[in-house]
Amino acid sequence: MTKSVAIIGGGPAGLMAAEHLAGKGHCVTVYDAMPTVGRKFLLAGKSGLNITHAEDYARFVTRYGGANDRLRPVLDLMTPEAIRDWAAGLGTETFVGSSGRVFPKVMKASPLLRSWLKRLEGMGVTILTRHRWTGFDGDALLFETPEGQKHITADATLLALGGASWPKLGSDAAWEPLLEAEGIVITPLRPANCGFDCDFSEGFDTRFPGQPIKSVKATSAAGTTQGEFVISRGGIEGSLIYAHSAALRDALDRDGQAALILDLAPGRTIERLAADLARPDRKASFSTRLKKAANLDGVKIALLREVDPSATQRDAASLASLIKALPLDVKRPRPIAEAISTAGGIALDGIDDGFMLKGHPGTFVAGEMLDWEAPTGGYLLTACFATGIAAANGIERWLQRSQG
Repeated sequence: MTKSVAIIGGGPAGLMAAEHLAGKGHCVTVYDAMPTVGRKFLLAGKSGLNITHAEDYARFVTRYGGANDRLRPVLDLMTPEAIRDWAAGLGTETFVGSSGRVFPKVMKASPLLRSWLKRLEGMGVTILTRHRWTGFDGDALLFETPEGQKHITADATLLALGGASWPKLGSDAAWEPLLEAEGIVITPLRPANCGFDCDFSEGFDTRFPGQPIKSVKATSAAGTTQGEFVISRGGIEGSLIYAHSAALRDALDRDGQAALILDLAPGRTIERLAADLARPDRKASFSTRLKKAANLDGVKIALLREVDPSATQRDAASLASLIKALPLDVKRPRPIAEAISTAGGIALDGIDDGFMLKGHPGTFVAGEMLDWEAPTGGYLLTACFATGIAAANGIERWLQRSQG
């Protein structure tokens, strides 16, 4: 017998669940508060949609921190290779970049989303936009719409409303108080894959915003990675920073302080660097000396002096040590609305193996609403797809039991 399923949230998790449930013959309606669905998905693909990652799968499944064990069997439902096959089925061929990240060959999200929505329409999925979910009324779902309040009932409900980053695109966490009022345990939402304030001096802050720091190694509790980042107004951001953001954020929460250790000259050993810096050149300025001996550009030299104003007084060995291990203090994460993603959400022990809320029969959850996080690089989107499928499978099993 055909059952009705209400999916609240038209992002990757909700749309993937819709596809699977419609494929089982159910009557699926997707509700979204925004004028169109997939807005954050489109933003992610604005400069090239990083759809998944091609690294060894055994390594891939370890990227989810404390949620690794819970998400491992879920990720098996939609592996990176399966995602590439799925995209190809929608006419979007993909390629593996030099970093292992997987992108559509067209480097855009919009063609993939258009094809996906066309497929969903052909499967009978109804999408209703400008429908903002405002909670439960007994067995009914409440929505605010341009036509006024609506009460809607369904045989099963999936909540896939996203986290709290980029609220302008719909992920505003307005669901948090609604679910807390139902007694659902929610781990506080925090920024993930975010920049940090460093409280730079006015001179540095005025001169260098937007300047890249290239070819550096960064070390934190997350390990050591090489790449680049950008000086922002008052702080730092960029892919290298995002790789360490969870470790830095957690250290700030735990200890009240955190530092990212930077190697500004990763291509040189400390011994060689010290020897090069020790070569006498009485006429050379401090900046010229660093450019010649350490191959540092102007923004790296300025950052070195910003962190340690006494750097100009150091001897060659001490200066080499500073260049190879510059402790950049971070003061606080940037606001959650600016983050790429969020940590926290509905506690994983508050859902069953089918992603149904314990104590709330027929209500399931998926995507970034759940308490997990991952670095950028395709891991976030992969887990959203996979949890959407896991929840769809849970809904299918629950509907079958209910029918029986």
